[in-house]
Amino acid sequence: MKLQITYLKTNDLLPYAGNSRTHSDEQVNQIAASIKEFGFAAPICVAEGTILAGHGRVMAARKLGLQEVPTVDLSHLTPAQRRQYVVADNKLALNAGWDEEMLAAEIALMKEEGSDLDVLGFTAEELAEIQSETEGNGLSDDYTHKVDAPVYTPKGEKPPVVELFNSERADDLLSKIEASKAPDEVKRFLKTAAARHIVFDYGKIAEFYCHADKETQALMEDSALVIIDFKKAMQLGYVKLKAEIADALESEQGGASAEDDADE
Repeated sequence: MKLQITYLKTNDLLPYAGNSRTHSDEQVNQIAASIKEFGFAAPICVAEGTILAGHGRVMAARKLGLQEVPTVDLSHLTPAQRRQYVVADNKLALNAGWDEEMLAAEIALMKEEGSDLDVLGFTAEELAEIQSETEGNGLSDDYTHKVDAPVYTPKGEKPPVVELFNSERADDLLSKIEASKAPDEVKRFLKTAAARHIVFDYGKIAEFYCHADKETQALMEDSALVIIDFKKAMQLGYVKLKAEIADALESEQGGASAEDDADE
């Protein structure tokens, strides 16, 4: 069934008599602010002039003085289905959760862009808590936007690929696995696992990255060998990997961190 948007007069719409969802004045003001900022992006669901979903939006529309609102006609639903839908529409939305790190990163981006955070519907206390959690995780605005230029600065000649990693332990394991009598399926698994024993020299990898062509740089970024786009890195879960890289560098360089190396 294709949905058809029909504009109806706001004052002609009647609230559902059995609506158990409440809307405070503060929330109606938040909805009104959202409509003012983004427009009426979600139509009201109605059945024979009665609101099934969108009571708060209609209240906000009246507050804004809107004469008409977009609606979708659900009059085909039976009375029992209408009763179910009124509750389900509200409850299903409440069942959703948040990816806390992603939410914090997006809000940090909005703050950096100068966006009005009031239209998000969070209280000032909630926004403060979200931002404090970001800071507590060691994340800052520096990690939420695309860095226009590589953070690594060339220090010398481009190192050869063979110097970027040490695969002796992995190669030794591969030889033992190949010579074993393990089933082929097990061998394939063990060979894949053997790659975990490859040791990367991230200092030389950073140097190699600086001298590489754009296509190679992009592939190195996608592999998280270097991290330039921190927002993308957070989305892909590479921030944790970045911390591991920092620990590896600190161990190899006697205390220098990845960030220190990047800033030199």
